[in-house]
Amino acid sequence: MLCYSETMENRVAIVTGGGRGIGREICIGLANEGRRVAIADIRLPEAESVASDLRKAGHEAIAVAMDVAQSESVITALSEIRNDLGPPEILVNCAGWDELKPFLSTDEEFWDQIIEINYKGTLRTVHACLPAMIEAGWGRIVNIGSDAGRVGSSLEAVYSGAKGGIIAFTKTIAREVARNGVTANTVCPGPTATPLLEEIAANSDDGERVLGAMARAVPMKRVGQPDEVASAVLYFCSDEAGFVSGQTLSVSGGLTMA
Repeated sequence: MLCYSETMENRVAIVTGGGRGIGREICIGLANEGRRVAIADIRLPEAESVASDLRKAGHEAIAVAMDVAQSESVITALSEIRNDLGPPEILVNCAGWDELKPFLSTDEEFWDQIIEINYKGTLRTVHACLPAMIEAGWGRIVNIGSDAGRVGSSLEAVYSGAKGGIIAFTKTIAREVARNGVTANTVCPGPTATPLLEEIAANSDDGERVLGAMARAVPMKRVGQPDEVASAVLYFCSDEAGFVSGQTLSVSGGLTMA
């Protein structure tokens, strides 16, 4: 069966949370490799800025408003992407959110918000994009997890649990679609210099100390950069990674070695 895109260069890629940070670098990397990129973000002006920069560089890119915590928003955005670019063949789930809080200082409203964005947001987009990939006989799903989901992280109990769920979910999807030409893998960043990390620190009572402790815990004694995470994502999105599925790769300066 022929894929919608006859060559790797013009495959349609969707990146949630693509308006800034790691997601932005993933969008740039995919565009540089010839993909037609949909930047999906709840912050539409930031997504439009990325799309504009990519178009100025000669790439095909669109920005769409998507709130991964709302099923209707996901469905509406994907309909727009299909109309403008075609069926999705690459899906990168990068949208995420967190605040640093001791677990006993959180409540059920906070749990729901973390789970809706960081876990169920991925369920929604995969559920919506996977049928077209199966029909085409080719697809790449890359979910952004976290080292917090592999080894735990103080002050991030609910977030860690959600990201651990992402790792297990991705492995299961990889098994279910292994015969359909679709792969599913997880990239787990360690502490990474992103606007979200800056916001998390700013909203914490002791943010600077926590950020310093994060950097000291990394064997390389620094936090990561968004493009370093993006490079791992780009590999999993490639044709060369066609026999690699169900894997969890940490990009964390040696913080997690497993």
